[in-house]
Amino acid sequence: MHQMIGRLSGILGISEARGDVVDWEEIARSTGLRVPADYRDFVAVFGGGELNEYLAVRIPPVEGRPESRLLEGLGFDPREEPQPGGGAGAVELSEEGRLLPFATTINGDVVFWICDSLDPESWDVVVFRRQVSYGTAPWRRYGMGFGEFLVGALDGALPNPFSDDSWNLPPHEYRNWREGLTASARL
Repeated sequence: MHQMIGRLSGILGISEARGDVVDWEEIARSTGLRVPADYRDFVAVFGGGELNEYLAVRIPPVEGRPESRLLEGLGFDPREEPQPGGGAGAVELSEEGRLLPFATTINGDVVFWICDSLDPESWDVVVFRRQVSYGTAPWRRYGMGFGEFLVGALDGALPNPFSDDSWNLPPHEYRNWREGLTASARL
């Protein structure tokens, strides 16, 4: 298991896998999409669901839940090399760029990977905050991957990345989609 997912398991008090089985090779073959190892491990341990009744994590299609919130967000060809500085594959901080959403909040914030490389292990996390103060940029890029971002957001190592100031107060809970979710996870 990826080190950050092990740390996240400790924060959330998850001792056994309650996740989802995904055929990652088939997804890569059929769509060209490869995702970071920490995300794959997260899906295997936790599955799709909701963190603190606030942050809904998207997953690819799985048995019992064929809709794919993760693949719905794929708005570019992941086999195409990104082209910095312009062109069809330009990496931009906008929902039209090479961004792949992997989580949403109940307040409408969206968490993306910025897919500026064919190597998913190098993808940074980017957050779009739907509700910001006047003059504040809604986009923020974090120089880290999926697992490190979630751990940092929960343990206080990162300033709160979302619109709700209290979403990350302990105790923390992750609810898999099989356990029933609030409306934000179904969006």
